[in-house]
Amino acid sequence: MFLKLIIPVTCSVFLFACSIKTEPSEKNNISYYYDKDSIKSGGVKTLNLQTPKGSFKIWTKRIGNNPKIKVLLLNGGPGCTHEYFECFESFLPAEGIEFIYYDQLGCGNSDNPNDTALWDLARSVDEVEQIRTQLGLNNSNFYLLGHSWGGIVAMEYALKHQLNLKGLIISNMMCNAVEYGRYADSVLSKQMKTEVLKEIRQIEAKKYFSNPRYMELLMPNFYAEHICRLPLTQWPEPMSRSLNKINQSLYVTMQGPSEFGISGKLTNWNRKPDMQNIHVPTLIIGAAYDTMDPEHMRWMAQNVQQGTFLLCTHGSHMCMWDDQETYFKGLISFLKKGEE
Repeated sequence: MFLKLIIPVTCSVFLFACSIKTEPSEKNNISYYYDKDSIKSGGVKTLNLQTPKGSFKIWTKRIGNNPKIKVLLLNGGPGCTHEYFECFESFLPAEGIEFIYYDQLGCGNSDNPNDTALWDLARSVDEVEQIRTQLGLNNSNFYLLGHSWGGIVAMEYALKHQLNLKGLIISNMMCNAVEYGRYADSVLSKQMKTEVLKEIRQIEAKKYFSNPRYMELLMPNFYAEHICRLPLTQWPEPMSRSLNKINQSLYVTMQGPSEFGISGKLTNWNRKPDMQNIHVPTLIIGAAYDTMDPEHMRWMAQNVQQGTFLLCTHGSHMCMWDDQETYFKGLISFLKKGEE
């Protein structure tokens, strides 16, 4: 008898609650970012990308709500996914900083046309501009953060479209591929044990990069020293997830198959003479144990017009993971300064 009485009452209360229309308050209005009538999808927005080879879908996801600070993240690899940036969720939302995940064409949740003709730096820069336009980002709020390969794209974007930027962050990327290769060969390789380096060089000379022994040597002797300085058994799951999804076609086309320097399309890429032409506030993030020369990156910060250098003294290439305190304290300070 009790159940028969309570069910109609409960249902009537439920129907009454569902009939109440709620509107976002002015203080906490989330409608500025997407159309008011759109279905709320947790910040996910699929965008259209136009290329010489047709139209493709690009996946993005917004975290946070700040019309004055919007940080678009460009992942590295080339060919990794946005997922290794997931540690940003532990730091930026608490500071009220909005950021946007973005899987580049051929990466993660975005379309993969499997066409190496599309793996091109100039096209990637145009892709960022199309994404910026569709997301409604502009120089009153738009920060571009590029890590590794994403740093190359970010530099190229700034040199072509910096009037659209409020600020630029180059994380763990030099501005000269030749000097990057020289640093890998003359500095990083010499830190390895002689017998280990010899075997790695033998495998590379035979172009036997699919040999399991190649990664067996690289993981403890190179990756654990210069990619992420955490025990291999404790590598963060989002980072491992992203690296395991890397688009090898994109990676080899642009970077080349070797971990020592660049031998793909980017072999002769050099923007060192042009750094002086970047005039927006710029944060350059380097790390003491990085695959990139931290002193070269210090030079970059000194040669852009409004540069700041951040050195992660305990970090490596993935210093957002292995030196988080330094990385995020410096990044947040830079973004907050821009807002002030």
